[in-house]
Parts: sequence; C-alpha cells; structure tokens
Amino acid sequence: MANVEGTSTARFEPVRAALAAHLDSGEELGASIAVDVDGVMEVDLWGGHTDEARTVPWREDTVVNLWSTTKTLTNLAALVLVDRGVLDLHRPVAHYWPEFAAEGKQDIEVRHVLAHTSGLSGWQQPFTMDQLYDRQAASARLAAQAPWWKPGSASGYHVQTQGQLVGELVRRVSGRTLTEFVDTEIATPSRADVQIGAREADWPRIAELVAPAPLSGMPAGLDPDGIFVRTLLGSPARDEHVDTPEWRRAELGAVNGHGNARGMARALSMISRRGEVNGVRVLSEETVEKVFDVQADGVDLFLGVPVRWGVGFALADTRTMPHMPTGRICFWVGRGGSLVMMDLDRRLTFSYTMNRLGDGLLGSERTHSYIRHVYEVMNAPV
Repeated sequence: MANVEGTSTARFEPVRAALAAHLDSGEELGASIAVDVDGVMEVDLWGGHTDEARTVPWREDTVVNLWSTTKTLTNLAALVLVDRGVLDLHRPVAHYWPEFAAEGKQDIEVRHVLAHTSGLSGWQQPFTMDQLYDRQAASARLAAQAPWWKPGSASGYHVQTQGQLVGELVRRVSGRTLTEFVDTEIATPSRADVQIGAREADWPRIAELVAPAPLSGMPAGLDPDGIFVRTLLGSPARDEHVDTPEWRRAELGAVNGHGNARGMARALSMISRRGEVNGVRVLSEETVEKVFDVQADGVDLFLGVPVRWGVGFALADTRTMPHMPTGRICFWVGRGGSLVMMDLDRRLTFSYTMNRLGDGLLGSERTHSYIRHVYEVMNAPV
C-alpha cells in the first residue's frame, strides 16, 4: 500500500485508506487532504510524488497551483473588506472603480462580480496571455467592455475574469494588491501556507501539475457567439502556462493561487467557524451569513449545469455535488479536482489538492470519493 504520511484521528481512517488506494492505483500522483473540525485538524495527510517521473516525494510543505480553488481566497479577501465596511455588496462596482461604468456597466453591483452574474465572463477577443499578466492592462480591458448578458439575470462562470475584477476592487478599496492583502489579512492570521502567485523562494517546493491530453480544437456544433465559446476563448490561460516563471510572478486571483490542503483548510475555516480562526475574529457572523444569500440558481451559462451561487462561493446542491449534504455548506473547486468546502452546520472544513488533474466539471471522481468518506465518518453513530 502507498505510504501516506501525516496524521489522522482514528475515525477518519477511511479517508487515509481512500488516499492510499488512489495513490496505489496511479489515479493520484501526489496529493494532500485536510479536515478541520471546529479548529482541530483531524486529518492532515499527504503522499505520492511531486513529479511525473516519481523521483521527488510529496512532502509536508509541498504546495501546488490551485487553479480555480484560488477563487475562494480571492473572494474571502473581498468579504474581509465587506466586514470592515469599506466594500458594499450592493453598491455599484463603478463607485469604487469609476472607469468600470463604461458600456452600460454603471449599475453592476459588487455582489454580481462575486456571484458570476456581472456578464463579464471572459475578455473580448483578441486578448493574449501577455495582457493577462499585465494587471493594469487586463483591468482596463474589462472596464471598457460591455457585458455579454443582462447583469444579475443569470450566472455565467467568470473562469479567469473574476480574479481580475475582485482583485481590482481589493486594490482600489485597500490600497494593496490582492497578493499583499491575502498574505497579510488571510494567510497571516490563519497561519495558512497559501498565496496568490508564488514567491520565488517557494518555487522549489511546488509540485508540477500533470494535465490530461489537451483537446484538439473546439468541439463541433457550438455557437461561436454563445457564452460558452466566448468565455472559453476569452480566458487565455491554459495548462502549458502553469509552472512557468511568468505565471508564478503574476497576480491571477482566479487561477494562480498556490497552497496545499492544510493551508486551504486553515484559511477557509474562518467561514466554517463563523468568522473566527486561531482565536481571532476576522469576520462577523453577519458577514459569513451573506455568503448564503442566493444570487443565482439555475443552469450556469458557461458550465452548462445547475449551480446555486451565493456570494463568493457555490452552495451545496445535490444536483451537481451528490455526496455533499444539504445545509449551510459552501465550496468551490479547481480544474482537475482540487476543492475546499466549508460546512457551518458541522463546523467542518475539508480541502483536497493534487497534481494529477482528473476529469469532471465540478471535481473529479477522486474529489467526490473523498467527500463521501468524510461525510460517512461525520454521520456515523458515536
């Protein structure tokens, strides 16, 4: 059986066994899993390798690019500013970012950006990676762009634009970059090994992402003017850009966060624990409750499946996450299967990060198996 390192309480042995089984089968290359229950890290496990050649073991301090799980850190940063009263969910984005009012966007509210309903799910073509890496240029392009549907009427997943939009709000309200804000206001109080981008000193401990074979071109029969195609083409970051110096030095608040399961569980446990972490209150309970204010509930215009969007996070929905119970649970996933989930009813935070990208729209088969094991443990009779 694969060597799984770290610690787990006796009741969570099935989670350890599941990770070992996936490593044994080769489905996992390297991964980490963490479960925090009311401030106690009951599961802190890792195993496998950081490279496809299996020459470097995944260690306790290994981190990996998080893809879209990054958005949980970015939106948490926005909630911290909401809690401090300097960012209002119901105020127009243009109140803080005047240039954003162009092309009929004067009434788009902050909550629309946080819930993927602003109509800005991609950049208007042409738009390049060099422009994406240039924070000012990428923001200016979105400020000048018209929305692709009536803001607030439906969600269309903001694959790579949400980080730019929220990051610009954070900068204009706080005077700090998103990278700086996450570091000082989230990572530091929670003692979490997470960051937007990656400091060069940390590059040697980053696990390389191993992606499945890329699709050859756009599938036939898609409407070239539809939201899916426009969003996909207007979201230029691809697997080959990850693990490059340019990627790690950039501030891409939707996709280039770095961390591991322990770090993500520590950082996001302030949601599960209704605003507290390490004995410090970072958010009020009232602000945490705002996460569960449903902003959209229906088939997402980009994802093509039903998603119930709250403020900054998706909300538990058995239509798409069958092993996640109903209740006060919010979450989000990253390309390939990484996930962080906050369960307020059980004061539980679960996170999973890995470097072999799996299939699946909202989490891979591995993601769903780990969630199932966690809840089998939590629901077992004492």
